[in-house]
Formats: sequence, structure tokens, C-alpha cells
Amino acid sequence: MSYPKGLANGAALLAAVLAIVPALTSCSGAADTRPPGSPGASPHPTPAVPTPTWAKVEGPPRTVPAVRAFRPADGRGWRPSKSARVVVPDGAKSTVADEARLLAKDLGGLPVVWGKQTVRPGDIELKLTGKAGKGRSDNAPARNAADESYTLTARDTRLTLTAPTDAGVFYGTRTVKQAVRAAGGLPEGTIEDRPDRPRRGMMLDNARKPFSAKWIEDRIRELGDLKLNQLHLHFSDDQGFRIESDTHPEIVSRDHLTKDQVRHLVRLARSRHIAVVPEIDSPGHLGAVLKQYPDLQLRTAQGSRVRGAIDISKPESAELVDSLLREYAELFSNPKGTDAYWHLGGDEYQALMSSNPESRYPQLAQAAREKYGSNGTIEDLATGWLNDREKTVRAAGKNRIEAWSDGFFAGGRVKPPKDRIADYWTGKEIGARDPAAYLREGRTVMNFNDEYLYYVLGEPNQFTYPTGERIYRAWTPRVLRGTSPVAVPEGQTGPDRIPGARFAIWCDLADAQTPQQVADGIRMPLAALAQKTWDPRPPKMSWADFKALADRVRGGRG
Repeated sequence: MSYPKGLANGAALLAAVLAIVPALTSCSGAADTRPPGSPGASPHPTPAVPTPTWAKVEGPPRTVPAVRAFRPADGRGWRPSKSARVVVPDGAKSTVADEARLLAKDLGGLPVVWGKQTVRPGDIELKLTGKAGKGRSDNAPARNAADESYTLTARDTRLTLTAPTDAGVFYGTRTVKQAVRAAGGLPEGTIEDRPDRPRRGMMLDNARKPFSAKWIEDRIRELGDLKLNQLHLHFSDDQGFRIESDTHPEIVSRDHLTKDQVRHLVRLARSRHIAVVPEIDSPGHLGAVLKQYPDLQLRTAQGSRVRGAIDISKPESAELVDSLLREYAELFSNPKGTDAYWHLGGDEYQALMSSNPESRYPQLAQAAREKYGSNGTIEDLATGWLNDREKTVRAAGKNRIEAWSDGFFAGGRVKPPKDRIADYWTGKEIGARDPAAYLREGRTVMNFNDEYLYYVLGEPNQFTYPTGERIYRAWTPRVLRGTSPVAVPEGQTGPDRIPGARFAIWCDLADAQTPQQVADGIRMPLAALAQKTWDPRPPKMSWADFKALADRVRGGRG
């Protein structure tokens, strides 16, 4: 690829450094990566090596997102050198072993050594510190921003990376990878870094438009390198149901992912500390399922069918959706004791978008009164539907439950659980509740602001493709709707109440762009989102410099 003027020298240096690696790995890499004491491992101490020499790494670290704090020191900094190794004192069974191998690969194939070793000049040492990482499953989703913190110190030609969990170690390795691509290495001194918002990611509508497993794999790697930690898959909608089913194979679209492909994607995401958030939307957007179950499709009083809407007054409807929820909750498995995400959908149920739902859908009004008393409403029935679906996925082990903001209703006899997360998107919807109302109710609100974070193929309904520049300049996690921060006290907009944001790719007009065009179009918005959710301060770099840096650290097409 080509680099902006002024950046090419670093690229040439990195290329020269990495060109050395094949010789390194052919002569010593295979033996060095064996755990101490394993067959073929050398019983002799590693011989001393001369201190490497290189040109001083100048300036602060250059990464996307930018590091939060850097204390410079006198020295030449650290660069990957001919004798460099990745050292893991906790051994090959450590939870940071996979992070070590990935970093070694990213730097061109450095050898990895395990156990107590003398850290030599040029080495990178990875260590867990404190108690936060003890007893955690390998690659478990981070519980909070503190889990994702790390410290990197370049001193006397050595590099030390410490963190409380393997998630923090992973993000530190991303900083090393990017800094090498941007400037050939890390300057002398200490980086202390952690994210502002604990949940940062991307939503993909692969129901309306199928994306290949390879395309999704590439996005997972891209998200990981940007320190984004969630991938939300909306794989069921009116236009398609895109994952293989054992219980209901008749509903699956021709172009779909197999379960083995999904398992691979989940494992890959977990290895990059990305939590997958599956979504089967209901009671609306079920058209692909209802095509095979027309008797469960919602009808008006006049008998006309309502596209995508299931009749929530029928017990058979709940049985069908629950069977799917149980099947896919098992497929999208999580290590025991970790946060396990599920998205219930809940948006745009056509019965509730009518001017007079009680007269248009009398069967729903009657069911609501029978279940919740004479004052029961269709909104109560819809809330009860989502509450029952939540019970199903919680019984299957999911403990972080989300729904779209228009699946929450003001007033009513039936309430959603207080800990259900509201994913706020309805900025352009006429009559939609203000996001301040959700925060005042004490809810946690994820930012899906459709003014900045909605990439809608074909740009229907007054949507325009969002740009990274606009996100970078004007958006923050506090801007939940429109272009202004939400009107509540600032104390209600911190990471505990607005934990982060996802950039949403909606495929309303599926043929408007090819998968590659989508990948190209979302690249800079994702980079900008990463910056604005990681560091709460106004960016220091100009947009032009930020874009050039993002191009540089990306290192080729995804």
C-alpha cells in the first residue's frame, strides 16, 4: 500500500525489520516456542546477546485509538530486532499464551519463550499482575474498563507489558503492533492506558444481506486491532434467516452460515476479546420464519396479514420462538461464570405502530385483558412477550440482555426488568421517546444514534452514509439522539449508565453495495468510534492526521 508523505520512512524500516524474521524462525523459533522441559527443549540457559542498536524512536506513541497517558523517558525506545523474543514468565498454559503467539506472529514471526527467563535486550515480556486475572476463563469477556487496562514500559531496549487480565494484555499487544507500523517501535517511557466506555463495537445485519464467514472473520480482526470488543449479529429478519438450524431447518435461507462456521467465528472473536451479541428479533421482523408458519402471522380485524409480525396472542407463537432461542443460545456459548449477551429485538412491532391498535387487532386487545386485567393493553402484552423471551434465554445461561429502545414503553401495568439494556436508535422516528426518559428511569442505555452510527445500505428514509470525520469531530457517547448531548445531569451519562456504542450496518437495500464496498465504507467510521469510546477527551490530532495514521496502522486491506 502507499503511505502519506512523511510516513514512508517508518514503513521502510518496519519492512526491513520483518524481512529478518524468516531466518530467525528457521534457526531458533521452533525450539524456543516449546515449553521448558518439553521434548527437544534446550536444557541450557539462553546465551547472552549483545544489546541491539537502532535509531531512536521519536515522539509519543501513535495508535488508533490514541493511548490515554504516556510518560516519556530518556532513551532510544524499543524496536523489533534480530534477537527479539516474546517472553511469557507464567508459561505456555498461561491465559496470555495466545496473546503472546498472536503478537509474535503480528511482528513477523518472533520466537516465544515460556517460563522464568532472563529478559534479554530487545525482548518483550508479557505478565499478568494483581488478582483480577486469577480464576478467569481464558479470553473471558471483560467485565469493566479496569479489566481492559494495561501498562507498557520501554526501558533499556526491553519492552514490558503488564495488565490485570488477558484482555488488558491483548490491548497492549495491539498498541505494540500499531506503534511498530506507525513509527517502527515504541518511544522510551511508560504508557498507562484503559478505555473510557467498556462496551464498544459493531452491529451487522446479515439477515437482509448475507455476508460470508470470511468477510465476518476479517471484520473481527479489524475490530480487535481497534480495541473494539463487541460484535452484534442480527441474523433473522423478514428477508432472511442466516444460520443453520437443527430444530427448524425449513426457515433457513439458502445463503446462510453453518453452525460450524458460527462456532469458528465465536472462537475467533473470543480470542480477540470480542463478545458476540446474537439477536433473534421478535415479535416483529420475523418474516423469514413466518413464511413457513403462516398461521402464526398477525392478522388485522379484516383478515389481512401483517408483514413480519407474529401473533403474540397465540401460545404456539411463543413455543416457536422459544425453541429457536434455546437452540441458538446453545450455539453462541460462553465460558461459565462470564458475561453472556443476548439481544431480544423488540422494535417496530406493527401492531403498536397503528393509530388504533385495539380496533385493528382485537385478538391482541382481548389477550391483553385476559392476561393482565380489564386495563391491560397491547403494550402490556408486547412487554410481557419480551419478558417471557428473556426468561427463556436467561434459563439458557444468558445474563446480559438487550432490546431496542422502541421495545420499552412508558406507563403500563407490565414493566421490563430494570437491568435490561435499552439500545437507543430512534432519533429519526416520529414520536419516539427521548433517551433522557430511559436514563431517568435508571436504565442502562447503549448508544446506537442513527444520526452518526447508522450505515444503511442504499440510504433510504433520509439516511445518509455516516463518515468517520463527522463521528470524530462531533459525536460522543453522550450524544444519544440528534447532535446534542442527552439532557440529563452529567452524572447520569457516565460509563455505568451509557456503557458505550455500536456502529450499525443495516442492509435495507441489500444490493446497493457489495461486501467490499461495505468494508471500505465502514473502515474510518469504526476507527473514529474506537477513538471516541476509548478516550473521553477531545482528540488532539487533526482529522487529516488521524485518517493518515489509521491508514498506516491498518497495514493493508481487511
